[in-house]
Formats: sequence, C-alpha cells, structure tokens
Amino acid sequence: MDLGLADRTVLVTGGSSGVGLATVRALLDEGARVATCGRDADRLARAAARLDAGPDQLLTGVCDVRDAHAVREFTTRAAAHFGGLDGLVNNAGQSRMKRLAETTAEDWRDELELKFAGVLNPLHAALGPLRASDAAAVVNVNAVLAKQPEPRLITTSAARAGILNLSKSLATELAGDGIRVNSVCLGLIDTGQWTRRHAAAGSGMPYEEWQAELAADRGIALGRLGRAEEVAYAIVTLLSPRASYITGTGIDVCGGVGRGVA
Repeated sequence: MDLGLADRTVLVTGGSSGVGLATVRALLDEGARVATCGRDADRLARAAARLDAGPDQLLTGVCDVRDAHAVREFTTRAAAHFGGLDGLVNNAGQSRMKRLAETTAEDWRDELELKFAGVLNPLHAALGPLRASDAAAVVNVNAVLAKQPEPRLITTSAARAGILNLSKSLATELAGDGIRVNSVCLGLIDTGQWTRRHAAAGSGMPYEEWQAELAADRGIALGRLGRAEEVAYAIVTLLSPRASYITGTGIDVCGGVGRGVA
C-alpha cells in the first residue's frame, strides 16, 4: 500500500543508529525526504554512507537535542533545504540502568532533561513548518517502561511515563493546528547493545539461544527480541497521511510483553 509519504519531509532525531537509522531508511524507501541529526559526527557520516540517498533526499547534521539553539538551527536549515516539514520523529535518548539507592540528584536531573528536551526542543523548533503542512505528524519514540516501570531503571521509567503523559497533552493541544501526535512504545529491541552484552557475558551459548532465554525471563510472548526495522514500520505508519484519524495514542512494539490489559 502506498503510504502517501513520497516527497514529504520528515525530521528524525537520533538517526545515526538503531531505531532512528532504521526509521530514516524506511522513510527513504517510501520516497520521503529526510533530515536527521545525531551527536556523533563520525557515526552519523558512516550511517549516511550506508544509505543510498543524495542531498535532494537526505540531509544530516551534528546536533545534541538538549541544545535548543543547535536544534533550532538544524531544523531551520532542514525546512529551508527541503521547502518545509511534514513530520517529526523524536527518537534521541538512552536508558539509565540504576536502582533508587544508586541514583543521585544529578542522575534525575540529567534523565529528565534528556527525555523532555529530546521532545520539546525539536517540537518547538519544528512547530512553524509543521503548522504549514497539510498532513503534519509527530511520533515520540518511547518505551513500555512508561506503563510498566522497572526498579532497575527507576529514573528512565519515571521520565518515560512523563513523556507519555506529555504526548497525550500535545495531541490535544496541537489538534487544532492540524498536527497529530502519537507514541511508539518499545520493548526489548536488538539494536546492538544486546549482542554486546551477550559477548560480555562469555557464556558460550549461541546468541539465538541466549536471546530466547532473555525473552523468557522478561516475559516476551513472541520469545525473541525485536528488530529496529519492526519499530520503524510502526513509526512510518503513524507518520503517514493514511493514519490521519489517529492521534493521542501509543502503539506497543514489544513482542507481547505486558503485565496489564492497557
């Protein structure tokens, strides 16, 4: 099915690896024009080199989403380069593996700043161009931690819950501007960190078997970790004009892991 994204322009933060890179690739495959940024210039350059896209379809820039000025500068450049913006994917972020007793006040400040700045700075920068689009959409990449907190990830779980709440509020507030806002909530996705953990564990167990044991331990019904491209498909679908009556919702891409019915 044609998703109607050809010649649309989407800005993706954190597009140099993992889910962000898979989203950039999926958008390019749909004929969209993509602007993407990341903090690591070398990683961003390597990612761009792997994508079969010229400057008329792909624009990259080094940018930290916590730096509002840098985000605005890149967003302005992207809108000027492509003649507008139709979509925004707020993907930049990471997890902080700590329990309450291990956290400091600085951990809490850093985690909340990263998660909220990662949504609000790009959104504020993109609002003008998005309001001018006839099919504007924002997708916030979140995690099932927002609804199913884990003690081992206490700061990240709390911050993710706040972003899910914020996304719902933004969907209501921006509906009058014709901007849809949705979330994609991830479970365990194999973006490289799990293969590194498998190697570090030194168990001698084949990765597929190790992954299956991990999935069983975490209660993943499908018995495996997810792939970045599986998340990207959900993100691209929500960006599509075909999803024009979907806003204020969240799609779980988590292999069936869940401790509740909502």
